[in-house]
Amino acid sequence: MLPSDVGLPSGARRRAPGLRREEVAQLAAMSADYYTRMEQQRGPQPSEQILASLARALRLTSDERDYLYRVAGQNTPDRVASTHISPSLQRVLDRLDDTPALVLSALGETLVQNRFAVALLGDRSGYTGLDRSEIYRWFAYPESERAMYPEDDRNRQSRALVASLRVAYGITGSSSRAGELVGALQKRSAEFAAIWERHEVAKRFEDHKTLIHPELGAIELDCQVLFTEDQSQSLLVLTAPPRSEGAQKLALLGVLGTQTLV
Repeated sequence: MLPSDVGLPSGARRRAPGLRREEVAQLAAMSADYYTRMEQQRGPQPSEQILASLARALRLTSDERDYLYRVAGQNTPDRVASTHISPSLQRVLDRLDDTPALVLSALGETLVQNRFAVALLGDRSGYTGLDRSEIYRWFAYPESERAMYPEDDRNRQSRALVASLRVAYGITGSSSRAGELVGALQKRSAEFAAIWERHEVAKRFEDHKTLIHPELGAIELDCQVLFTEDQSQSLLVLTAPPRSEGAQKLALLGVLGTQTLV
C-alpha cells in the first residue's frame, strides 16, 4: 500500500514505496512502539479492537481482515454485523465531498459519515450497544428519531427498516446480532412486532424522500444505495437535482456545516 492510498504524502526520501511503521501506527491510532512490538511478536496477543483498527488503517478486504484475525489467534467477525468498512466503499466515500454520504452496516449502524452527512443527519458515531442501529433507535425512541421525517412518511419508513432487517436476519439467523436486535424490539415496540409479522423482505436501492432539517426546513432528496458484493454494507448517497431548492439547501448546508443558524 502506498502512502497516497490512505491520504499521506509520499515524500522524497523513502527507501521503500510502502507505509512506514510509524505511519501504520498513526493510521491505526496506536503508538509506534506498540505497533513495532506487536509486529515483532514481543507483546501480548492483540485484541479484537486493535486488529479492527489495523484492518481499517490498511484498507483490508473482508478476506484479508479475516486472515489477519486468524493469524493473530482471534475469531473472525460476523461479516453482516461487522464494523470493518469495505475498502471499495471507503474509496468512493472519500471522493464524495459535495453531498451527504455515509456507510451503513446491514443492521443500520453508521460506520462512517462525511461532513455533509454529519451536518444533515447529526453525528452518529457516539452510539453504543443496540442504539448503534438506526432500526433500533427508530422504534425504541420514536419521539426523537422520527422528527426528521414528515408524519405522513413515517409508516413507510418503519416498514422499509423492518424489511431490511429481515434480510439480515434471514442470512444470519436468530442467534446472530440481527436476531438479538429483533428480540429486543419485539419486547420494546408493539409497532415493530406487528410489522415483523408481515414477513416483508426488501433492500432499497433507491428512494426519494423529504428530510426536515432543524434550521433549513424540509429538504427533498434522492437516495441512491450501493451495496458490497456480500450485501453486508451499503453506501448511501443523498443528492438533489441541479438548480432545485433541495440543491440550494444542500449547498447552504455545506457552508454552514454543523453551525446553528442565528
